Amino acid sequence: MEIAIIFKCLSDENRLKIIQLLSKRKYCVRALSQQLCISESAVSQHIRVLKNAGLLEIGDKNGYNIHYAVNKEVLLLLSEKIKLLADSVQENRVCGGNCKGETK
Repeated sequence: MEIAIIFKCLSDENRLKIIQLLSKRKYCVRALSQQLCISESAVSQHIRVLKNAGLLEIGDKNGYNIHYAVNKEVLLLLSEKIKLLADSVQENRVCGGNCKGETK
């Protein structure tokens, strides 16, 4: 899992809204388009990005309609990585650079 790709993917407001909607139930592109008030082609492009990042999976196929679902495992892995990062933060941090312009 490439964490930077997932963060970049989720930094888009519509993609984040798609994840929020799909966390509650499965939707097809048309239903997502209606929920978000954006075109079906825009939703399809967002879906492609989310799928490539591993955040979505195909839930059900009903004729031409494909219902998408959130890949919960990827979100859980992401939350684990964020927790590890938060746990590694030192309380009494000191400057690690050359802030005073001193040279060695």
